[in-house]
Amino acid sequence: MMTTRRSFHAWLGRSAAAALLLAAGFGTAASAQDKTLNVVATTGMLGDTVRQVGGERVKVTTLMGVGVDPHTYRQTRSDIARLTRADLVVWHGLRLEAQLESLFHDLARRKRVEALAEAIPKDRLLGDEDDKALSDPHVWMDPALWQFVIARARDTLIEADPEGREVYEANAKRYSEEVSALEGRVKTLLQSVPEKDRVLVTAHDAFRYFGRANGYEVLGIQGISTESEASLHRVEALVKLLVERRIKAIFVESSVSDQNIRALIEGAAARGHKVVIGGELFSDAMGEPGTVEGTYIGMIEHNAKTVARALKGDE
Repeated sequence: MMTTRRSFHAWLGRSAAAALLLAAGFGTAASAQDKTLNVVATTGMLGDTVRQVGGERVKVTTLMGVGVDPHTYRQTRSDIARLTRADLVVWHGLRLEAQLESLFHDLARRKRVEALAEAIPKDRLLGDEDDKALSDPHVWMDPALWQFVIARARDTLIEADPEGREVYEANAKRYSEEVSALEGRVKTLLQSVPEKDRVLVTAHDAFRYFGRANGYEVLGIQGISTESEASLHRVEALVKLLVERRIKAIFVESSVSDQNIRALIEGAAARGHKVVIGGELFSDAMGEPGTVEGTYIGMIEHNAKTVARALKGDE
């Protein structure tokens, strides 16, 4: 059977990762004298959550930074080094980090590795419209679902560091209450938009949980994964919808090219309808470290404020 270039590179990537893991001996866990738990998280949302729950008992390193697309991310040699030195590795799961799955399954044979989002009950998940066997991984867009991730982060830290139980439980309770308050603020903001204008058009289908939680129709040019292609037919259908429903604003994403969004704007303009970019939303990655948007709570609140302001036509 002929081996395609893509499958060869995928095999090569897996083989290289395995070789690096073996060469590193899978690293060493934290020493008895150093009680700080060394945690590596894939995404910023996971990293921030583990940091909030772990407090001073954990040191968290995040693999994927600002503007990084987790759907297509592949490990680097420095990532392998970080992973082998970690006491605990947490990843999202639900096929979000599709290119890293085999690496994490290999790593799990030697150390504690947890896919935190897979703690969410299956009946709370949305299916992938293109593949019913898969689930939409963008669960952080609904703070109510993120509560399951907070709880699993707490339990995972307790399992890795039983002496820190009281700290982890107290921090998780506090953070869970903050995320619950966030959920209320987001709903208030988004319900200020007239019902007829509650249509969210974005670069890819990352906001379906956001839409379900807040009563918005959500339309993405690409599918759930940014690896899917935006067809000319899809672009034309969305242009027609923008014009017919007089939608005034659409949104770019921090981790996805704005090329397709601009194609929609140009297509609507050619039909005599003006559509503007309502702002940049954080979809698969948070904002810059040290900023409000560089936290999970700040990211979600920024999105809600941006959508509400643009769809109401506020300056």
